[in-house]
Amino acid sequence: MKKTEMRNPKTTHIDKMDTVSMLSVINEENFNAVRAVEAVLPTIALAIDAITERMAQGGRLIYIGCGTSGRLAVQDAAECPPTYGVSYDLVRAIIAGGTSAMTRASEGAEDSGEMGIIDFLALTPNKNDTLVGISASGGAAYVNSALQKARDIGCLTVGITSNAGSGITDIVDYAIVTDTGAEVVTGSTRMKAGTAQKLVLNMLSTCTMIKSGKVYENLMVNLKPTNVKLRHRMITIVMDITGVGEKEAERLLEEHDWSIPLAAEAQKAGRKKK
Repeated sequence: MKKTEMRNPKTTHIDKMDTVSMLSVINEENFNAVRAVEAVLPTIALAIDAITERMAQGGRLIYIGCGTSGRLAVQDAAECPPTYGVSYDLVRAIIAGGTSAMTRASEGAEDSGEMGIIDFLALTPNKNDTLVGISASGGAAYVNSALQKARDIGCLTVGITSNAGSGITDIVDYAIVTDTGAEVVTGSTRMKAGTAQKLVLNMLSTCTMIKSGKVYENLMVNLKPTNVKLRHRMITIVMDITGVGEKEAERLLEEHDWSIPLAAEAQKAGRKKK
């Protein structure tokens, strides 16, 4: 039996616990998700370096998953453009059952390997792309079939699972196995396994963007001024980089089409002339 399907001995009587005790055991188990990710940091690092290399050659980062895994993938992909100023095509996500599965469970969709391949090929993948398959059990046909097709094309493949020796680990270049163990509620992998998946996805996209030059120091320098909050954040970033006041930072941005790098470079050039 897969670890994620086993009963957790710490919670066999959780239905009799008071609320604080329930919360305590859930939180204790959440720490195990963090430890599980920590244990595989070297593998995550190798995957990030390989993804970055492919992206430098024009490749994309593509996620594919079912249920919770797919929803986490969609969230991570959707947040890359506003955070790093990249194209919405650079980081993509495929969820079994399509867009409607974001709000309504489409559990049967994970069993169709054929649909996994069809949905993946709809993005017209090429050998420079990376496909990251996310499956807590490691056995979702929808995900694994797409990964096999990606390998046939020549794409880089990465698998994220919580079960060592599961199907997904045999068909990817990099298998990231976060051993989160038995869930508080048996088989409910939206809990610890899902938390670990979220942590890994954050690392994959964040570190790839950093290594691709989308971050200066620890600042998001490719933001777009799409709302008041982001405009203010951009002004603050220019202030941090250059040391100028708020009004001067805003002026520099307005004069340089709200590009933080251009605004900062202009201020630097002007300071040198003086």
